[in-house]
Amino acid sequence: QVQLGESGGGSVQPGGSLRLSCAPSDTSFSTRFMGWFRQAPGKEREFVAAINWSSGHTYYLDSVKGRFTVSKDGAKKTMYLQMNSLNIEDTAVYYCAACPRCILSSVRQRAQYSYWGQGTQVTVSS
Repeated sequence: QVQLGESGGGSVQPGGSLRLSCAPSDTSFSTRFMGWFRQAPGKEREFVAAINWSSGHTYYLDSVKGRFTVSKDGAKKTMYLQMNSLNIEDTAVYYCAACPRCILSSVRQRAQYSYWGQGTQVTVSS
């Protein structure tokens, strides 16, 4: 079973930036979509962003539009999440996930994702 590995989490002050990375353990792994989700303490895991692996089209949670950018490096089979203008409400464990069978209407649905990373903590505090 392919595993996804995230890196890049940490602690920043409000207004700061972080970049998360996610790569599969098997470089031959293929998927239709990859996405980022996050889970804050006491809350459900929510969709943050996703990218269509072939077209590069991107999709975002409304509250992160204009601040977060999801991108990919096809050669490295790596997905990134550039997070700018971070605020305290962005504090959460961030998970990357892959959805080989997603269609456009399901790209924001957590249940559609078959593969998950272990999560990386992002803490925004002053």
